[in-house]
Amino acid sequence: MTTAPGTPAPAVILVGPPGAGKTAVGTLLAERLGTEFRDTDADVERLAGKPVRDIFLADGEERFRELEAAAVRTALAEHRGVLALGGGAVLSEATRALLTGRPVVFLDVDLADAVRRVGLDAPRPLLAVNPRQQWRGLMEERRPLYTEVARTVVSTSGRTPEEAAQAVLDALELKP
Repeated sequence: MTTAPGTPAPAVILVGPPGAGKTAVGTLLAERLGTEFRDTDADVERLAGKPVRDIFLADGEERFRELEAAAVRTALAEHRGVLALGGGAVLSEATRALLTGRPVVFLDVDLADAVRRVGLDAPRPLLAVNPRQQWRGLMEERRPLYTEVARTVVSTSGRTPEEAAQAVLDALELKP
């Protein structure tokens, strides 16, 4: 599915695991492209009136995923800039379908860089217990889904956010 002419569509959509750099790279991309940055996790928090961690704890992962899917649908329909999706957004088959034909970039990262960026005590609900093992498990489950929806894959491992942002621009052949 592609968007109809004249329909708002994000210039770039970033997917990837915690620690891949979606926010840092996305913010730089938006600056370079002269557009806005939007993060669906922030949209979910605004919608729910509480942080993602609290949604998981009080309402459960299923409720969070419902809110996340709704936030992604809304953002895809109305946002024209750079859009970062929460790490688990690709778990939804409906979300994956909505991403078809769009400029999706999978920001890949290795475990060492992800741990360094996220930290082992960060407030990430799915990484709360044994974060290294949890992260590996998440990636085992999600990597095929990230790859499925991505037009291109850009590794952020060993790269600064500026270098990764430039790699995204190059991969999508976008000119700032």
